[in-house]
Amino acid sequence: MSGQKCFHCGEQVPPGEDRTVTVNGREEPVCCTGCHAVANMILGSGLEKFYQVRTSAGARPDDEAVASSPDQWSAYDRDEVQRDFVQIGDGPREGSFLVENLYCAACGWLIEHLLSQVDGVLDVRVNAATGRAIIRWEQERAPLSFLLREMARLGYRAHPLRADKVRSMADQERRKALRRLIVSGLGTMQVMMLGIGLYLGDYYGMDAVHEQFLRLVSLLVATPVLFYAGAPFFIGAYRDIRARTVGMDVPVSLAIGITYTASLWWTLTDGPKVYFDSVVMFIFFLGVARFAEMAARHKANETTDALARLIPSNATRVTEQGEEQVPVADLRTGDILLVRPGETVPADGELIWGEGNLDESLLTGESMPQSRGEGERLVGGSLNTAGVFRMRVEALGQDTVLSSISRLLARAQADRPRLARVANWVAARFISVVLVAAVGVFAWWWQHDPVQAFPVLMAVLAATCPCALAMATPMAIAGGTNRLARSGLLITQRDALETMTKVGHVVFDKTGTLTRGELRVERIELLTDEPGLDETRALALAGGLERHSEHPIARAFDGHGQRLAFDDVEAVRGDGVRGALDGDEYRIGLPRFACDQAVGEGEPSDEGSWVVLARNGQPLARFQLADRPREDAAELVAALKARGLTVELASGDHPAVVEAVARRLGIDRWQARMRPDDKLARIREIQAQGVKVAMVGDGLNDAPVLAGADVAIAMNTGTALAQTSADMVLLGERLTPVERGFHWAHQSRRIMIQNLTLSACYNFSALPLAAVGFLTPWMAALGMAGSSILVILNASRLSRGQRPVAACPVPVGRGKIQAQPVPGRS
Repeated sequence: MSGQKCFHCGEQVPPGEDRTVTVNGREEPVCCTGCHAVANMILGSGLEKFYQVRTSAGARPDDEAVASSPDQWSAYDRDEVQRDFVQIGDGPREGSFLVENLYCAACGWLIEHLLSQVDGVLDVRVNAATGRAIIRWEQERAPLSFLLREMARLGYRAHPLRADKVRSMADQERRKALRRLIVSGLGTMQVMMLGIGLYLGDYYGMDAVHEQFLRLVSLLVATPVLFYAGAPFFIGAYRDIRARTVGMDVPVSLAIGITYTASLWWTLTDGPKVYFDSVVMFIFFLGVARFAEMAARHKANETTDALARLIPSNATRVTEQGEEQVPVADLRTGDILLVRPGETVPADGELIWGEGNLDESLLTGESMPQSRGEGERLVGGSLNTAGVFRMRVEALGQDTVLSSISRLLARAQADRPRLARVANWVAARFISVVLVAAVGVFAWWWQHDPVQAFPVLMAVLAATCPCALAMATPMAIAGGTNRLARSGLLITQRDALETMTKVGHVVFDKTGTLTRGELRVERIELLTDEPGLDETRALALAGGLERHSEHPIARAFDGHGQRLAFDDVEAVRGDGVRGALDGDEYRIGLPRFACDQAVGEGEPSDEGSWVVLARNGQPLARFQLADRPREDAAELVAALKARGLTVELASGDHPAVVEAVARRLGIDRWQARMRPDDKLARIREIQAQGVKVAMVGDGLNDAPVLAGADVAIAMNTGTALAQTSADMVLLGERLTPVERGFHWAHQSRRIMIQNLTLSACYNFSALPLAAVGFLTPWMAALGMAGSSILVILNASRLSRGQRPVAACPVPVGRGKIQAQPVPGRS
């Protein structure tokens, strides 16, 4: 066996080595115990197809690693391994994966279709435009190792979406594609030169010996181009046929395979004509289109990949013995970290000493560094531009804000809106129609002109392959979601981008949305002469109750009443909070909720509003709370009005406070004293007039309203429930991304429609031209590649921020709506 190449890794077998593995009845040499064990593991698992479809030799394994890990997938079932890319909990798990050999929408459909049949798989979403897959499964019923193994059986190897893996996989894919493109390009030039000689020989005359010589040389050059540069098309077609489906690679493989076979036969039998030039040009032009698609896919992933690379590999941990450099993977909750200028915050946590200026531009879209001091929350991945501080780790891995943003962005890119689903449905059926039409066209030409039958068949299959149609929407969606994410608005639901273009009415919550939600107690009035009750005691009672609430009002009492242990605490949505202490019931909130008797609310204004503290229905004190509008709130309202949208303010606060804020921000329509069900009824009233409504809110009581709106936008500072109900999440503290969201949603939809129109016009116009023989195979291949590249370039305008062609405004339906004051609490 010495001197031969290892069947598994491709290295030379050393002298004296006689290990072999049995593959399809043949003994194949291996170079070491590691390759022997891995090869036997692959073959024993029924994965011999791995060796049939691979395009390069496998990496040489480490003997010890192979001995301790006989199954390359079983390690992924361990919680400590999954923790890097999966949220570990009691319920279903969800993970993002980078998928190899994912070339078109049909590949994604195949994976979704087959994995969805596995018991325990709850959801599978694959985006061919980004090469990513999101799988949601139950670990006990469907182990992750089994799912990865099933994908590998199909020929799609999935890898956990980690920054290092993403970069290496992208580089590897780019190098392989470039090598194939170079081979096909050089082969095309050589065969074209030989083809010119054959064409001139047909016209002017040529000796049969010279013609046969040119044919044989063309065959020798075209063969490696076909079997190396064209291998991905045949592998993809084999996967599709094996799965009993028809994808983009099937007509492509038929076209080049049949034409090459006919040319080979006519070369050996001295037939009338050969078409090796058409074969190599076809492969080269399609290779250019695939390479452009790959580059666009990598570009579409740049935001997600940039987020994945934000977390550093090491951190400075502070212990009793001093400072030490440790890998981020070794950090634990509660660790104290030191962050110096120029370093990246390695995890979510609380700043406990010092101060710093944090650049959170990639996380929130905020261009200016944000000042952070003691007690403030820090987000992992933000860059410390100035200052030295210590922080306490509170969240790591998949529990961090950064990981949540990455998951939502990946989910948004994997989702397909209505236009994308329609395009995929049309493309899948169009391929079947094309194959039937190609058979009919070939039969007709075979009867009338057999020499032209093969080039016409190749032209029909090439010209009508709906690659551009399948890429039209995924590329636009990926570009639009990335553009919005960079602007500070994250899409979480698949149809939000399209629905946003139809919105005619925008409803805002006040507290925590248009205002900062950072309420402060400006004034305290005692409502009883009870001994022992002073302002300090009243603040403590109020703080003890409000710390059980997630409403922005509760933040005004932070730091008060931490030692008071209330029992049976309940946050009553839209009214306030109640709880028991020493046998008495305490309530804080709106007067009608807190007291059995009427209590004056003072004179609310834009300086603040009042909440009442009561015990057993008797008022104890009232607190005036002050808030301020966000700096860019007025700018946002003006921009939305300029777009022709109707803006309305719906709040549960006192009418005087709501009116003052509305007047300050330029909002003509406002409603006060609204409970959550009142807000939902108001949205239903607007929707009944045929108007799509966008709701921008924050807080627990906004969750049902967000769920009822056509487009729900939640503030990142809101509760998890509010964000779950939302279609979009504002990542930063600024509101202007909302207006940018409307702009880029319109741009994305226009580009989707443009791409669908361009690709459909090309496919339906090219079919008759190819069928009558007007289009030669190389023209058809060039046209198909050109249409794909045109779609990609048009979609890339979203990433560059340029305005697409024919960017005409989309009409929005509106109705006349009158605001009526309704009671309730924000």
